[in-house]
Amino acid sequence: MALTQVIERIFKRYLPSPFAIAILLTVVTMVLALCFTENVSEGSHLVAILSYWESGVWNSGLLVFAYQMMLILVLGHVLVLSKPMERLILGITKLVKTTSSAAVLVALPTMLVSFFNWGLGLIFGAILARKVGEYAQANNIPINYPLVGASGYVGLMVWHGGISGSAPIKVSEAGHLADLMQNVSAHTILEQLPELISTSSTVFNPWNLVLFTLVVIAISLVIHFLGRSAKPTSMDLKEYRFQSVQNKKLEGAEKLDYSPWVATGFGILILGTFLIQYLPSLRSLNITPNMLNFFMLGLAIVLHGSFKSFLTAVEEAIGDTAGILIQFPLYFGIMGIMANSGMINGISDFFVSVSNATTLPIFTFLSAGLVNIFVPSGGGQWAVQGPLVLESALQLGVPLPKAIMALAYGDQITNMLQPFWALPLLGITKLKAKEILPYTLVFMAVGSIIYILGLLLW
Repeated sequence: MALTQVIERIFKRYLPSPFAIAILLTVVTMVLALCFTENVSEGSHLVAILSYWESGVWNSGLLVFAYQMMLILVLGHVLVLSKPMERLILGITKLVKTTSSAAVLVALPTMLVSFFNWGLGLIFGAILARKVGEYAQANNIPINYPLVGASGYVGLMVWHGGISGSAPIKVSEAGHLADLMQNVSAHTILEQLPELISTSSTVFNPWNLVLFTLVVIAISLVIHFLGRSAKPTSMDLKEYRFQSVQNKKLEGAEKLDYSPWVATGFGILILGTFLIQYLPSLRSLNITPNMLNFFMLGLAIVLHGSFKSFLTAVEEAIGDTAGILIQFPLYFGIMGIMANSGMINGISDFFVSVSNATTLPIFTFLSAGLVNIFVPSGGGQWAVQGPLVLESALQLGVPLPKAIMALAYGDQITNMLQPFWALPLLGITKLKAKEILPYTLVFMAVGSIIYILGLLLW
């Protein structure tokens, strides 16, 4: 399609790497703050802005947030590489009969898994799409492989409204809202902030669950009908091998790393502690990043069955976190400038002046989708855009859970346009961005309609 080729060309020619974009956004924010904010310090305005930036980069609370997001991604990836997940994926591939069945069999479980953990869904969908392609190739089943690959990426358009969504899971932590807005809002606004916003009001809100269900059904139906008319494509895929631990003669303490009893026992210890520590929160449907990561750590160790297998998977998964590790502090610096210079107040005042309680969630959804193109990380986007959304919502009386989910929906939907998070999938499936874009753009259009209507009716 000509449109997808134009989009791919634009991204390649005019959008540099996400790290370079983060640096450019930092410089632009400094210039805007220098030109459009007042100097409230005794010294140079530029020196004050640089000070705001440096303090934001090393914001200890946000650095904890970055590490939490890294663990969510790593542990999700590690879970996919376990033997039980391998058996599940291979079992699904045996159900493939046509392009429609192949694509739906990839999309449906990928969306369900992504609702639980976006790192798990990202790699699960990619490997499942690859193994479906291999199975069809081996059994001479004609399928449209790009549609199958696109179906493996569709989890990234539902993840932020799920349990591991950066914004909803972080605001469920006691004290996070106050820390985030401390240098942003006036005292009268800060007094309106709750201690936390439980995931029972965001992720597990009936409206969000209904919208998620509608998206899953609608996308599955769209994929089914696209599969019926999609022409089969040729494939030349070699077998993708799951990580494995080689058997060797064990000596001394080395046996501990390979012992299934030691690993399973320790994993069960973690899961038991999880139940003791977090059972009250589970009952109230309030999920926090630490809670999710603690559970996934125990589950991953149990499913791998040995420390060696677990650590081998960690080594493979750790490379995916490079972007979070180095880009998040830059986004925190941008937030530091915007918060301390007063930029957020000025921008939120503008949104308030052109919005009302009905239209603000729609503007938030659209602006979040746009910001995601330049800040392709939900956590980084929450650090930059979250204070603005909260400030505007408080001024207009929009329920904070609704405003937060509007940002989450907008951030996740344009992942179907932004190819950054598709890179792991493209590497595993051996597809190109231009091959999956025609389908992901359709998914984005369908999902946008559902989310906008949902926000209007919420």
